Amino acid sequence: MPRNSFVQMSKLHNVRGRIYYISSDKKQENLYAVYETTDRKFWTELAKCNQAEFKKSGTEGKCIEAREFIIALPESFVDYPPDGLLKYMTDKFKSRYGVDCIAALHHNKRKTNYHIHLIFAERNYLDEPIEKIATRNMFYDEKGNHVRTKKEILDENGTIRKRCKVIKKGEVYERQMFTIKDARFKQEHFLDEVKVFYTDVINGLVKDEKEKLSAFKRGDVYLATKKIGKNNPKADKITLNNKVIQDWNRTVDHALVSGMERKEILKVKQEQISTPIKESIHKYGNHPELLFMIIFRAIELLKELIKLLIQKQEQQKARISDLMERRNEKQEKQPAPSVTQTDNQTIPAVTQPFKAPATTTAEKTVIPPRPRMSELAHDYEMRLEEIMEKLKRQNRAIHTQEVKKDLIDEDLKNCTGLFQGKKRKELQAQSNKYAETIKIMKQGLSHIVQDYKYPTVDAFLQVYKQGKNPMSKQTRNGTPSMEKTQSIESWQKNRQKFRNGNRTEILTIVRHQTEELDNLIKFKKDKDHQILYLF
Repeated sequence: MPRNSFVQMSKLHNVRGRIYYISSDKKQENLYAVYETTDRKFWTELAKCNQAEFKKSGTEGKCIEAREFIIALPESFVDYPPDGLLKYMTDKFKSRYGVDCIAALHHNKRKTNYHIHLIFAERNYLDEPIEKIATRNMFYDEKGNHVRTKKEILDENGTIRKRCKVIKKGEVYERQMFTIKDARFKQEHFLDEVKVFYTDVINGLVKDEKEKLSAFKRGDVYLATKKIGKNNPKADKITLNNKVIQDWNRTVDHALVSGMERKEILKVKQEQISTPIKESIHKYGNHPELLFMIIFRAIELLKELIKLLIQKQEQQKARISDLMERRNEKQEKQPAPSVTQTDNQTIPAVTQPFKAPATTTAEKTVIPPRPRMSELAHDYEMRLEEIMEKLKRQNRAIHTQEVKKDLIDEDLKNCTGLFQGKKRKELQAQSNKYAETIKIMKQGLSHIVQDYKYPTVDAFLQVYKQGKNPMSKQTRNGTPSMEKTQSIESWQKNRQKFRNGNRTEILTIVRHQTEELDNLIKFKKDKDHQILYLF
């Protein structure tokens, strides 16, 4: 699978302190550039505004003064000028969401993580500040709370206590300079939207196609690995979990190529991974070591489902081939029909076919030839078939290796004698060798589609299924061919018109033949009546 983009969002409770930390040479060893869309005074006033609004609301917790993104960049981006790169990435965000930002470009201590810290505001300046004028003297205590009388802020000597203040009549006691917070930044899908946005921006700047990133989608058939931070005490457990997650993703590729539907895989993921994880966290708390067993059990279940699916497919193929053989045998045994007539049978006279009257209203429509596929669309379809054939060939090879491994595991299970230690060791080594081979071959499934610039096997199969539908054929670059779609639509309309016209003519012919038959029967009845009358 391709590398996923990393974009992390956090809430800032002290925006001025955070700005100083990411933009100061004293705090950062590898600081390359700092870019601001506004002056530092803006952040001071924003912090005061947010704190005042938070205090008014009376909610518990901490005030959110701003938000921050940490955006990981490919290491090849060190070739770009730092100032220009940081300005480009920051201006992209501001032009999309319309808020002021401050950003810094860093490297970690070992220079293995090239990243951007981007702090953005949730409010903007008002076009004109809203000021409130005091209609009488107003008194505030040390905590900034409004009190009714002056006596409440005086000490024993009758002087105003320290940090208490008095706002005289006619002065401004409140100035509103900012808009309300933008509700977009609180929405759950906002982070996913930004991930997709910056993934496209980064992919537009990379020079090597192999460095292109993909944005991980929630609710997808795949699982995302977790990044291991610096000095993480649970690094070993996270590494083990990442390995089993990668094994799940490889097994999902195997299942998709084997013909399993996405909804079935999503059902297994929901019932065997997502739900048990929620129950485990609720019952035991956050323990990464429990994640390994949950995913491992889900992988084993998915493997069993793949085996059952392949067995079912093989049984259907055997049944179809058996039916075809029986049909061919019946056709070979059946004698050729011979035309014989008895003496008392007479060959009916061949009458001329009835012709519809010239005054019929049905106009015969000439069906046009079926539209031909353009060379570009044909090459695109053949390319899809070529990729699919490679995937199926690789999948068959994986299934063959798994069958061999199952036989070895069965022998290993039955090898329980007291003096069978050497044999068990040999069988275990063979089983491990087959397991490693299967792992590499499953990785080959994703490598096949990546060679054709598809990020995952699932992404390719979705395009492949669309390409199998004649009304949704696509060109090489993945965009629908409007001319081809219109030609197919017109061909189908003319074909339907042709069928409707033929149906009308046939009904007209049948109606006239029925009328003639009725007249003949009536004439015969009249003639028989005349004969009886004579006798």
